[in-house]
Amino acid sequence: MEKTLAVNAGSSSLKWQLYEMPEEKVIAKGIFERIGLPDSVSTTKFSGEEHVRKQDIIDHRQAVLLLMDELIHFKLIREFREITGIGHRVVAGGEFFKSSTVITSEVLEQIKNLSTLAPLHNPANVLGIEAFQRLLPHALAVAVFDTAFHATLPEKAYRYPIPTKYYQDYSIRKYGAHGTSHMYVAQEAAKVLGRPLEELKIITAHIGNGASITAVDAGKSVDTSMGFTPLAGVMMGTRSGEMDASVIPYMLESDPSLRSAQDVIDILNKASGVLGVSELSSDMRDLQAARAEGNPKAELAYEMYVDRLKKFIAQYFGVLNGADAVIFTAGVGENDTDIRRDVINGLSWFGMEIAEDKNVRGAFGEISTAESKVKVLVIPTNEELVIARDVEAAKTVSVNSSSVGQ
Repeated sequence: MEKTLAVNAGSSSLKWQLYEMPEEKVIAKGIFERIGLPDSVSTTKFSGEEHVRKQDIIDHRQAVLLLMDELIHFKLIREFREITGIGHRVVAGGEFFKSSTVITSEVLEQIKNLSTLAPLHNPANVLGIEAFQRLLPHALAVAVFDTAFHATLPEKAYRYPIPTKYYQDYSIRKYGAHGTSHMYVAQEAAKVLGRPLEELKIITAHIGNGASITAVDAGKSVDTSMGFTPLAGVMMGTRSGEMDASVIPYMLESDPSLRSAQDVIDILNKASGVLGVSELSSDMRDLQAARAEGNPKAELAYEMYVDRLKKFIAQYFGVLNGADAVIFTAGVGENDTDIRRDVINGLSWFGMEIAEDKNVRGAFGEISTAESKVKVLVIPTNEELVIARDVEAAKTVSVNSSSVGQ
């Protein structure tokens, strides 16, 4: 029985699903949350059971070791060799990788080199890949790139209004991220709406610790909020999102503790966003608890967060010249009813209205009223399934190539 492990490493999380392939049967799934933060949590689900463990997890390498221990402990596998394929979500593929790719030493080195495009993610992805290579050296390893879905962006969307040489000589352009998620939920939304994807204009909102908004026209990404790196776009857990670039030299001149532009970028990536404004946490659950207690900094961070989401969603109505649906997905998008309500209530001019009885935790499908001209949906993302499918496709190519050579 062949098993495929799909691994989705975020900036502070590691989601995974273990599949029987090609049947696409989920054997088990889980998530490590708050990696690098106090009170990390690992959750493992299988056969209707849920096992939760709390312990500090320093980095993604430790999370990988704990994951493999749990697969053996819960008898989900008898030995590591049962896993014949492993797919890794990799955020930044740049202009090198526009589709999923079997991981070789050269590919891994290129992923490392592309870390400048995703400083919070590609290094974590590399840690995971290397950790699994040591444990599963026999398994076919495939990198599934977040940026690949956004390869369809038109030049007017991916180019920056800076001198052309910086694009031609240094490849400075918008790459986007979360592409696997945006692609999956757009496809699932078409099923929910009962219409061909090719006929739909959809705005997808992947809102987790990292967040991005994408305009999807006929199943293709035509614009997205993240840019050269995942730092751009909406306000996020620890990332500032869009801001005036002139702030960077000003911070350098004003704060003597900052010695280089990289110091500023580290602040904008790791100490800003919800964490920076609230001075409390990057986790929306912590922020909501503090708001309930009347914490003014938490309230301000929440209001700024909603404000940025509204602005990006609104501008993509312009990019698409109208939309059929707005989709919420990922950790915050799927679970935070306040965020969904306040974002949509602030966009009611576009003909959207939340149905309060449908806007509940764990909602799936349409949460808008019957009168809404633009449908509002919650679609849980399943990047892991997309990853597993790409691993299976790579296995097929590998087998066919071997057959040709015989």
